[in-house]
Amino acid sequence: MLLPQTKEREYRFRLALRIGLPIFALVLALVFETLVSNYETLPLSFYFESILLLAFSIYFILYIIYSALNVKITDDVSKTFTREYLYSYLKKEIKDKKDYTLILITIDNLHDINKQYGLKNGDKTLLEVAKWLGKYLKKEKLQNFPVGHVKGGDFIIGLRGNKEMHNTMLELMCLKSSEFKVDDIEVKISGTITDTNYSNNLNYMVENLFELQEKKQKSKYSEEEIDPSELESYIINAINDKSIIVSTQEIYKENKIAYKECFVKLKTSNGKLFYPKRYTKVINKLGLSVAFDLMVLEHAVVNCTDVSGDVYAINISPTSIRNMNFLSHAKELLKNHDVARKKIMFILSEQEYYSHISRYNTTLNSLRDFGVLIAIDRLGALQTSFLYLRELDIDVVRFDTYYSKEIKDKKNHSIIDGFNIMAHSKGIKTWMKNIEDEESLELAKGMNIDYVQGKFLADLQDIN
Repeated sequence: MLLPQTKEREYRFRLALRIGLPIFALVLALVFETLVSNYETLPLSFYFESILLLAFSIYFILYIIYSALNVKITDDVSKTFTREYLYSYLKKEIKDKKDYTLILITIDNLHDINKQYGLKNGDKTLLEVAKWLGKYLKKEKLQNFPVGHVKGGDFIIGLRGNKEMHNTMLELMCLKSSEFKVDDIEVKISGTITDTNYSNNLNYMVENLFELQEKKQKSKYSEEEIDPSELESYIINAINDKSIIVSTQEIYKENKIAYKECFVKLKTSNGKLFYPKRYTKVINKLGLSVAFDLMVLEHAVVNCTDVSGDVYAINISPTSIRNMNFLSHAKELLKNHDVARKKIMFILSEQEYYSHISRYNTTLNSLRDFGVLIAIDRLGALQTSFLYLRELDIDVVRFDTYYSKEIKDKKNHSIIDGFNIMAHSKGIKTWMKNIEDEESLELAKGMNIDYVQGKFLADLQDIN
C-alpha cells in the first residue's frame, strides 16, 4: 500500500476521533449522570434507549471514518496525494531533512492514450502507474515515500538523501518502464531529478524539475545552474538598471536590407549575460513582461532609430500589447520621437488564441497609426498564427523555422505556396528566416517570399 493511502486512513481515523469522541463522551456522561441520580425510578425503556443511543454514536464515528466528511488528501483517480497535501507534506520533509530529493515521473503519452483509448483508460493508466511506482521502489527497499499527482501525467516523489543516491535507480526505472503496459496500452515513462543542493524552496525545486523535463524533451544541453532566487534577483536588477545588450541581424529584400531584427540579452552587475530562453520564463512569472518590453522598445526608439534609417523588429509579448499601461507608454514614446515612425516593427507570437479579436485588431491599428509595423511569427506551426493571418490587420507574417529548414523537401512547397498566396491576397508580406545556403535562398526567391534572413545572407553581403 502506498504512503498516501496509509495517510488517508490515518487522516480519516483522526478526523473521526476529533469529531465523534466528544459526542460519544457527552452521551456517556448523560447516561451515567441519569443512572446515578435517578437509579430507582428509571423505567426499563431508558436502558433500551441508552443502548440505541450508544450504538448510533458508535455508528456515527465509523461513518465519519469512511466518509471523512468528503475531505480527501488523496487524488480520486491515482490514489496518490493531492497536489495541495503533497506540497504541505514535502515542505515539512525538506525543513526537517538536510538532504532531500524530488523526482518527477511523467507519462509522456497520456494525451495520446486519452485520445485513442478514452478518458476512462487514461484514468486507469494513472492508477496503474502509481501502483507500479510503489512496487518498483519497494523492491529498491524504499517505502513510505510521499508521491502525488500534480497535473496531467506528472507525479512527484519525495525521497530522503541527495540525488546521487537515487540517480542510478531512476535511470534503471525509466529503462525498465519500456516493458510496462496497462492491458494492451503501451505507456511511455520518463523522469527527472533534483535535490536540496539546488534550492531548499519547494516551489523552486518543482519548477526546476519541469525545466529539466522540458530540456530533456527538446534535447537541449544543460546550462550553468544558478540558485533560482539569485537568478530572479539578477533579472530584476538588470531590468531596473535597463542593463541590456542588443544585437541585430539583417533581413533582406532583393539583396537590400529591409529590416534588422533585435536580439536582447540581459547583463548583470557582475557581467553575466542571460539569453531569452533563460530570462523569459522568469520575467513572465514575476509579472515583469510589460516593464521588460517597454525597456526594449525605449532602447530601440532612442538608440537605434535616432541614429539610422533602418527599421528595427523587436519581439513583444502579445499580453503587453493588450496591456493599457504598455500601450499608453508606447504611444507616448513614439509620439515624442517622430523619427521612429515606420522604423519599428513588433513581432508577436502566442500559443493561445485571443478571442476578443475585434478589440485586439483595434489595438493593433492604433499602434499602426503611430507608424508601428506588425508581424506575426511562426506561421504554419502555431494555430494562432494562421487565425491571426486570417483575422488581424497586420503587415508581415514570418514562417516557422521548420519550413526554412525543410524548404528543400518538395512536400513542403505546396504548404509554403498556400500560405504565401493567402498572405499576399491580403496585402501582407511574407518572411522566412534561417536561410543558410544558396539553394535554400534560390528556392525562397522562386516561391516569391518577400523577406529572407540568415547568417548565410549576411556573409554573402560581406563578400560582395
